[in-house]
Parts: sequence; C-alpha cells; structure tokens
Amino acid sequence: MAAFTVLFFIIGMIKPKWILFFLKEPTRFMVLMITPILIMITVTMYGEGLKREKEEKALKESPAKIAEPAPVPVPTPATDTAPSVPAPSK
Repeated sequence: MAAFTVLFFIIGMIKPKWILFFLKEPTRFMVLMITPILIMITVTMYGEGLKREKEEKALKESPAKIAEPAPVPVPTPATDTAPSVPAPSK
C-alpha cells in the first residue's frame, strides 16, 4: 500500500490524467488532496499489523492461565425438629 501511495503521488504530480482517468478535468491539486488520505490508510494498516503481530507473539510466548476451581458448596444435614407454624391471622 505504501508503494502504491508513493507511485500515485509521483505519477499524479507528473501526469494527473493517468492517475485520475475517471475525472473530466484531473488536476495536481486533486492528487495532492488524495495523497494524505492514502498515507493515513497506509499508516493505520501498518500500525494494526504491528499490533496484531505483537498480540500473536504474546499469545505464543505465555502459556494459557488455568483458572482456579470455584468452591463447591457442601450440603449440611437438616435438623429433625418440626418447623414452627406461624400464628393464624385475625
């Protein structure tokens, strides 16, 4: 993408009609306006590629962490006493 951007700019500054063939009246100014957009796209793609490469490398180097087992509730036996009956309502 970077090579395309550089070629776009150089050829566009020399012969704007070759690069912007789809416009009726291509100008060097249009090439000058499109080039920063292409540079931003190129830099963003490069940064994302480095970020993903760094993440993949970190995943390969560090082993997966195993979570500690969650505590399991232990059942307790019920008492033998009868439940209390609530008082009747008036």
